[in-house]
Amino acid sequence: MDPVTLFALANGAVSAVKAGCQLYKEIKGAAGDVKEVLKDLDDQFHKRWEGKAVPVEAKNQYIKEKNRVIDLNKKGGETTNIYQEIGQHLGAYFDNYYKCLAIFEEEERRSKNEVYTGEDSLGKRALQRVLMKKQLEHMATELREIMVYQSPPELGALWTDVEEMMKTVGKEQKFAIANQMKRSMLEARRKALRKKHLTYQATIGILITISIFAVMYMFMLIIDSRIERYPELGNCAVPKGSILYKEWTNLVWSTCE
Repeated sequence: MDPVTLFALANGAVSAVKAGCQLYKEIKGAAGDVKEVLKDLDDQFHKRWEGKAVPVEAKNQYIKEKNRVIDLNKKGGETTNIYQEIGQHLGAYFDNYYKCLAIFEEEERRSKNEVYTGEDSLGKRALQRVLMKKQLEHMATELREIMVYQSPPELGALWTDVEEMMKTVGKEQKFAIANQMKRSMLEARRKALRKKHLTYQATIGILITISIFAVMYMFMLIIDSRIERYPELGNCAVPKGSILYKEWTNLVWSTCE
């Protein structure tokens, strides 16, 4: 379970909550007298460009904004789906937030009791944990500010309810993630030991094979040297006149000379 991935998911959930809150407020704001809203847009536009040539881009933007207000008004203030989506994204943020915290706490515990053998230094990993934790806390503060103080009251209540619920879930996740990390660590150790054992066995096997071929090659050199120096003893591996010569000639496929 990678804290960087969890952090990215939390950040994505925060962006979705912000966008949802903005849309929620706009729908609520446009659900009243749309004529007043459109009139205000007209007044602002004409005041801005009074006595001036209106650029095409400005006119297109003005029309686009009017159409957006009209579209929001057509929704009739219906915000149920958006409210539910905000709640889901908020839950996703807190879920990944507490998972990150649980991983950080477990890594800090392990850094005090175990020898670290990873690529990054202990200082770098500790700094990364601090920075990510600060960023996650900043996200929470920003979301709370938006939902409680800058949005309709029902979104503030949603924040409070989800926050309280996820505190309980977060505590449960903390123990579950710690246990999972311990199991993963033990499994990684078992795999490492097994790999080491297999590597050791393979090395021994290769050394034995090389030794056998080396001994066979030495015997071949000795036999060739003996045949060259003492041709009267024959060209078999076992010299003529020795105790094993007869047995050897009965075992080999070709007749020794």
